[in-house]
Amino acid sequence: MIIENFQGRKNAPINTISDYLKRHFGEKTVKLSIDGGFTCPNRDGTKGYGGCVFCSESGSGDMASSALSAKDISLSIQEQISLLKDKWPNAYYLAYFQSHTNTYAPVSELKEKFYAALSDPNIKGLVIGTRPDCIDDNVLDLLTELNQKTFLWVELGLQTIHEETAKFINRCYDLSVYENCVKRLQSRGIKVVTHLILGLPGERKEDMEKSVRYVCDLKVWGIKLHLLNIVEGSPLAVTHRNYSPFETIDDYVNLVCDLLEIIPYDIVIHRMTGDAPRKTLISPQWSYRKRSILNGIYHELSRRGTVQGCSAQNNL
Repeated sequence: MIIENFQGRKNAPINTISDYLKRHFGEKTVKLSIDGGFTCPNRDGTKGYGGCVFCSESGSGDMASSALSAKDISLSIQEQISLLKDKWPNAYYLAYFQSHTNTYAPVSELKEKFYAALSDPNIKGLVIGTRPDCIDDNVLDLLTELNQKTFLWVELGLQTIHEETAKFINRCYDLSVYENCVKRLQSRGIKVVTHLILGLPGERKEDMEKSVRYVCDLKVWGIKLHLLNIVEGSPLAVTHRNYSPFETIDDYVNLVCDLLEIIPYDIVIHRMTGDAPRKTLISPQWSYRKRSILNGIYHELSRRGTVQGCSAQNNL
């Protein structure tokens, strides 16, 4: 199934980040996950301890390559590219600062590490994962500088708009902080991607839908829909070890399709499921079947005869 966008170009039923990057750069573009050696304000006691309840000790960076110094970052990039170049000989690369909170450090340290990544000629841009309460004016100025020099987007871990759930997951900031941060980043022309977790304990389908509609109303550039995974090393592994909000892949697929239909097509979809390493995954046990989940989403949209954004007018 195809649809026509505003320029009359034929598009797939979902506006995915892989398709967007291929159009933007003209080649396959791959994110290289980097651990910049940062921590988080709800781990070090500034806001709280233990991190968000779904995070492992690596701070949701289980797939990231460990790198603590600017030199280590450069070496990590070179090592990852050498492993991928046979599979994608003509690919471009983005440095993805993924683990923990990647603006939670002195600006001088942030600048050194971000520019170390950009110093590699294979790197065409930056992806910076962070929290909205960790972008002060000085950090915002640095992000603005980077945005003027390279391709950039900033990822904000919202997870939910519901304050009761936010307290349960130990997010340690209010919804108003997120909204203010989005608007400040957008005022500088910086692309914003928002993370939402599907299946947090206590949330119903209508709660998740409200979170999606709220984020869409802020006109963010991209959204990540993340299946809740219970992983070893996380607080949820102790309190909710066998918890699974979706009994089957089909249950999850149907929810994602319902949500995609209300997300405007011009919002880029960066993720539609989870991505925990199988060796640390506890629940849902089928979560590692990423390809089956993604294929299921496309098949279900085709069966319905719908596409991303087909019901987006209901956001108004």
